[in-house]
Amino acid sequence: MSAQTVVYLFFLIIYLLILVAFNKARTKYAGGKVGEMINLILITTLLLFCSDYAQVLTGLFPDNVLFAVQVILRAAALAFLAFGGIRIGSD
Repeated sequence: MSAQTVVYLFFLIIYLLILVAFNKARTKYAGGKVGEMINLILITTLLLFCSDYAQVLTGLFPDNVLFAVQVILRAAALAFLAFGGIRIGSD
């Protein structure tokens, strides 16, 4: 296992911890702006998780396909965070 794979696996573990923690917080703070922000963070983290998980599948797909998937998922995560933050902030 290469050092890059270990780093990506470490990131995946951190993403899972964030998802579990915010999912528990979502049940506690349902509704309102706090609930909306928690959902925003959950979806952004999930998209970043999927982006990094695509790198783990290196042996199954060509590198250019994996890179394209990573770029699309990261751009979607950042766009979702930006537009969701603007929408919540303008209310």
